[in-house]
Amino acid sequence: MARSVRLIFSGSVVAAGLLATPAMAQDANANVQRVEITGSSIKRATAETASPIQLIGREELLKSGKATVAEYLQTLTVDGAGSLPTGFGNGFAAGSTAISLRGLGATSTLVLLNGRRMAPFARADDGQKSFTDLSTVPMQIVERIEILKDGASSTYGADAIAGVVNIILRKDFEGLQVKADTGTSRYSDAKQNKASVSFGKGNLDTDKYNFVLNAEYMQSDKLKNSDRADRGHIGHGDLRPYGFPIGTQFAGGYIAGPNNASPGPAGAIRDPDPLKAENPPYIGLPGCAALSATTNQTGANGGCLYHHDQFRDMQPEIESINLYSRGTWQVNDNMQAYVEAGYSKRDTAFTIIPPSVTPTVAFPRNAANPQGFINFGNRNLMAASHPQNPFGAATRIRYAAFDVGPSTRTANNEFSRFVVGVKGSAMGWDYDTGYTHSESKLHLDYSNMLNMKVLVAALGDPKSPFFPYYIGAQANKNPASLYAAMVTNATSDSTTKLDVIDFKATRELFALPGGNAGIAIGAEHRQEKLSNPSLTGTSDGSINASYVAAFGDTKVSAIYAEILAPVIKNVELSAAVRYDKYDNFKSTTPKVGAKWTPLKSFALRGTYTEGFRAPGAAEGSSSSQSTGTSTVADPIRCPNGKTPAPGGATTTDCGIGVAAVKVGDANLRPETSKGYTLGVVWDVLADTGVTLDAWKIKRSDEINPLPYNEAAALPTAVRNDNNLIQNGVVIPNSGTLVLTQAPYRNSSFTEISGVDLDIKQRLRMGTWGKATLGLTWTHVASWKRHESATTVYQFAGTHGNCDTSNCAGTPKDKINLTGSWDLGDWNFNGIVNYRAKMKNILFEGKACAANLANGQPGTTNCEIASFTTLDLSTRYNFSKQLTLFASMNNVLDKIAPLDPLTYGGLSYNPMDASGAIGRYVKVGVNYKFF
Repeated sequence: MARSVRLIFSGSVVAAGLLATPAMAQDANANVQRVEITGSSIKRATAETASPIQLIGREELLKSGKATVAEYLQTLTVDGAGSLPTGFGNGFAAGSTAISLRGLGATSTLVLLNGRRMAPFARADDGQKSFTDLSTVPMQIVERIEILKDGASSTYGADAIAGVVNIILRKDFEGLQVKADTGTSRYSDAKQNKASVSFGKGNLDTDKYNFVLNAEYMQSDKLKNSDRADRGHIGHGDLRPYGFPIGTQFAGGYIAGPNNASPGPAGAIRDPDPLKAENPPYIGLPGCAALSATTNQTGANGGCLYHHDQFRDMQPEIESINLYSRGTWQVNDNMQAYVEAGYSKRDTAFTIIPPSVTPTVAFPRNAANPQGFINFGNRNLMAASHPQNPFGAATRIRYAAFDVGPSTRTANNEFSRFVVGVKGSAMGWDYDTGYTHSESKLHLDYSNMLNMKVLVAALGDPKSPFFPYYIGAQANKNPASLYAAMVTNATSDSTTKLDVIDFKATRELFALPGGNAGIAIGAEHRQEKLSNPSLTGTSDGSINASYVAAFGDTKVSAIYAEILAPVIKNVELSAAVRYDKYDNFKSTTPKVGAKWTPLKSFALRGTYTEGFRAPGAAEGSSSSQSTGTSTVADPIRCPNGKTPAPGGATTTDCGIGVAAVKVGDANLRPETSKGYTLGVVWDVLADTGVTLDAWKIKRSDEINPLPYNEAAALPTAVRNDNNLIQNGVVIPNSGTLVLTQAPYRNSSFTEISGVDLDIKQRLRMGTWGKATLGLTWTHVASWKRHESATTVYQFAGTHGNCDTSNCAGTPKDKINLTGSWDLGDWNFNGIVNYRAKMKNILFEGKACAANLANGQPGTTNCEIASFTTLDLSTRYNFSKQLTLFASMNNVLDKIAPLDPLTYGGLSYNPMDASGAIGRYVKVGVNYKFF
């Protein structure tokens, strides 16, 4: 071909998501050929479309040393806050993984498998955000991954506001291939074993059929935070050695002051003397040394200080299997039939701390409890006749049930997918039509939960057969019958189902000065069902967990059309429009693009796109409710965000975890978006290619809960009664914040903008082989969330947005620097991953989010330091059949920076997990039988 192949539509990756399409705008005498994108090219000016697309080939993926597709994607510069790493085991969607393009959240990122949707994970992240679980994708059989960065409202769906991740699996594999690898950290732990087998038979050209079978097994050991006790601050809840106060988010058991104590292993009881009613002290019970791993009790004020690293895991235990098969039959010269079937099973187990006997739990309001919550901190009392109560009157208690033990959260997810379809040519059209069914089944099992009715009686009702419940050091006196009644497992079985019928067709039209015009049309109908019941016992406060549930049944019908018009030799214009009809909403979303190639090696391009996302089941139904937590500065007990208020507040109030109840609202409006890109594609030299794209996305009518810092200021916020006492006067409703209401609402809008730079360099070194160098840089210039006309949050370069993400932060810059060298039978590959520093504040203009005990910023310049890692891998082709490979992640063993704010990892950012685990080495073998 005289010119590089083009896609028929500059606004979408039709080869991957629609079907193989004719190359357009070639020399007049060139034959029309059918092409599929297999990776980016150095000379990309005539192959790039109007839309910015990042292409990742299978070799690039496998040489990375990453264990899963999700692990690799989360290192990319386009990924941002809201993605779900493997180690985030105490989150709503534990056991899953997800990517969040542009930091707009997994809900705004559409993930496809072979160009078609998958059923979402059966439990929404943060109780709100529906997403596709990347853990269900088998890594070994991936052919390539294409990331469309400007949205894809025409072909794939208007809800792809942040963009599309399209994972294409191999469809024409022949032979039998076995691969196995094993890995361990430098500490000889976190061991991981993986094996896969791929079998393919048949050639479509000669045999008229092909089928592919792939099976993949992975097993990963759990990693405890205590296993990194000697790795600086990593995994430590106790940050006092670094100057922090005692009351950090991963500490418990201390007595903060009068009428203020946190649950601990020995227990503490409050003096009920009515003469001390305004300022009653808590008194710690004896026996702490035998229960807590924290030997330094300085600052506990008579309590029993402990830290979460005594129990909590850093990485979960995982066992998974992925199965994939595809059969293709060439029915005749103009028709091809295909079937895909996939199955994934992933079992995850994550350990957290023992339960508190005085939680505050939320659930749907009912006649017996119109408030919809129970504050057991006020209700659960130790009876006057309890043997451990010296006061002779019923008293409050604070206790973490170490006698019950830590809770293990297991998440067993089964995902299945089936596709059947035909594609071919007829009457001048190329078509593809199919039916897809997929579903996700999630079984949650939380061990060592508390039956609150039995517990309340066992502590406070002398008539109960379970009274008295001995706590702390005397728990050995309790009979087994008490634990049999009081300790329970809470379970939940959730499902999501997705059924889709789709049809797509494309053809050439009339000739234009730049080549033939092209058109595509398509339609689809899909139905999505969600049933996510809450854990057993949470509907009325019967156990120590809040209610989290979502239910929904959504039907969507859509039609779309796209056109490419090479209006003159060097100018391509594209346009698309999509119409979606939901049960209660409808939308028409356009997309336009333009590409001008004044020189063979240089092109200008740009796109404009609109998006539309209807409220999800967790957001738009009153039967859906969740309770999430986030870190805030209590506006009453820490009014300036830095200094505790006089009269009983502590530094803990300046960074306290608050629970917020979120309830679905049927009156919510859909989200809409507008996206813009403008870029340059330039082949600077024969082996040097550069792309530079500026981008901007505005998402309006955003569906968000009320920001937690605003929700904390509501008069309806639930507080304990340890009110502030100033000048001898009790300040009403000023006690420690425990829960508030954060209803879903349509925020004003979020507007983000930035720049993507991609440089690729090929090196031809003669007898020294060949090499390629690459640099990908994403700069986030602004990430603003407009809650109202007067309230704007700027998150770029800060630790936020914590309300609707996992508090991983929004760095302004992320960079990937890659290098690959082929020399004979050897290949050497290296990747440098860089994350810029972030201000350790919740949003721009806010006070430092974590301070030392002396009031100074908790990190240098109140920043989370930048983080850079180097990953290396090598491969040796021992023979045509046998390949040996090895990889080393975090070669320099860099330690993840101290992050005292995040709740995803103990004292480190969850997205810096490789710096918490440490240097990691893998070795493996790949053998091709034929």
